[in-house]
This record gives sequence, structure tokens and C-alpha cells, in this order.
Amino acid sequence: MAALDTRTDRRPSFAGLLWGSTVGKKTAMAVSGIVMLLYLVVHMLGNLKIFFGAGTFDGYAAWLRTIGEPFLHHEWFLWIARVVLVAAVVTHAVAAYQLSRRDIAARPVAYAHKRRRASYATRTMRWGGVILGLFIVWHILDLTTLTVNPHAAPGHPYANVVATFSTWYGDVIYIVAMLALGLHVRHGFWSAAQTLGAGSAARDRVLKTTANALALLLTAGFISVPVAVMTGLVS
Repeated sequence: MAALDTRTDRRPSFAGLLWGSTVGKKTAMAVSGIVMLLYLVVHMLGNLKIFFGAGTFDGYAAWLRTIGEPFLHHEWFLWIARVVLVAAVVTHAVAAYQLSRRDIAARPVAYAHKRRRASYATRTMRWGGVILGLFIVWHILDLTTLTVNPHAAPGHPYANVVATFSTWYGDVIYIVAMLALGLHVRHGFWSAAQTLGAGSAARDRVLKTTANALALLLTAGFISVPVAVMTGLVS
């Protein structure tokens, strides 16, 4: 007797079909990028509290751990935010890598004329992403776990920031990463707007101006902290 065929046809889910398409991956990149951009704006504003002194900055750091209480337990909000950010970063990175592989596969033969067809920010998006990925790891080890910050002490965020920017390598790593971030945001915001259908002939100039302004604001805001420590404005 012939064996019964127990196989069943499994149709891919809508989410699977969406993720498998180029449009779906670009949409995932755009949405995850917006999530990270919103976080960066809030994070930068929080960093600027260091200019109001140790009491204000340390108080702000302590307040972050109590958001949502008593509904949420201590530090639950921070962990929820971290999980969302990790998911956004992984989604963004995986989609970018897979889209890059598809682009290479679509044109296995290199262009005959190596003329530059894109802006500097576009050409450096991949390397910028790598730099930012490495920086995230360093930043966590530096100011979250305090592993690579020899003069840091738990419970003293203001002093820990001053300690990390009192070293030449801490300043160089941070400033280079923030310059890469500015280029990434400048091109990424524009690309996300196009992917999500916000672009049009009438809105292109506004979107480009917004992208430039966001990139400049974030870069200047983040870099102002190490510069302030280096110049003695914050100590």
C-alpha cells in the first residue's frame, strides 16, 4: 500500500510575504529608522541637561528609572525601551544587508563607467551603519555597564560622562560616531520619507531642508557635550 502523503500546502503569511518583498524591507527600514530617530532626539535633549549641573543631570537619570511607577516596576520602562530599540536596530540592519545583497545580485557585472551617481552621504551609508553599530557596543560598555570606563562609578552619571570625555580616545570615538550619525540621519530621513510616500515635487525641498536640519541639530547637540568637557565648561 502506498504511503499516505501527509504534506499540507502552507501558504506564507502576509507578514512573510511583506518581509520577503523589496518594498516590505524598505518599509521596515523606514519605520525602524523613525523609531530610532525619535529616540535620538529624546536622548540628545536628555544629554543637554548636563549643562545644568550634576544635580539636574543625575536627577534626570534617576527619574528615567521611575517612569511609569507604580503601574510599572522600577526600571521596567527602561527595559521596555531597550527591547524596542534592539528590535529596531536589528530590523534596520538585517533589512539593509538583505537589500544590499539583492542590489548586488541584480547587477553582478560592475558598471563600465565608475561615475559617482550619489551624494557623499549615500555612498557612506553602509560604512556609517557599521561605525554606528560598533559605537553602540562601545557606548553601552562605556556608560551603561561602565566596563571600559576606568574612572566611572555606579550611580554617578554626571561624573561618569565627565570621566569618559576626559580621555582623548573617548572624545575621538564619540565625535567620529556622531559625524557618521549626522550623515546617516540626513540620507536616512529622506529615504524613509520617499519609502512611506511623503515625497512629492511640492514637498521635496521641505523634506530635504528638514533632513539637513535634523542631521545638523543632532550632530551639534551630541558633540556639544564632549566639547564642553574638553573646554572645561562642564567638569
